[in-house]
Amino acid sequence: MKAKEGFNLRDVCGHHIIVAEGVENIDFNNIIKMNDSSSLLWERAQQGDFTLEDLAQLLMDNYEIDDDTPPAPRSGSAGCRRRRTAMARGRYPRRIEKE
Repeated sequence: MKAKEGFNLRDVCGHHIIVAEGVENIDFNNIIKMNDSSSLLWERAQQGDFTLEDLAQLLMDNYEIDDDTPPAPRSGSAGCRRRRTAMARGRYPRRIEKE
């Protein structure tokens, strides 16, 4: 993979943001705020071709995670979907409003 040209990482008042530059990006008028991990990945992507495995290894090296460390539990959409299904079937307590 390659990163799209014309988008550059800048540090503005201690915040990492992506800025679109160049005529080809003239219609892009958004600011993309990056956290430390995404900034690290972006800097690597700007160096040239990369694979998802390259980026995963970069994060593992940066955060000192080895291959034997189990992944943290995820609270993504699958968990939300299970809760919604359980609530619809009456098996999950609904939020009670405070008086």
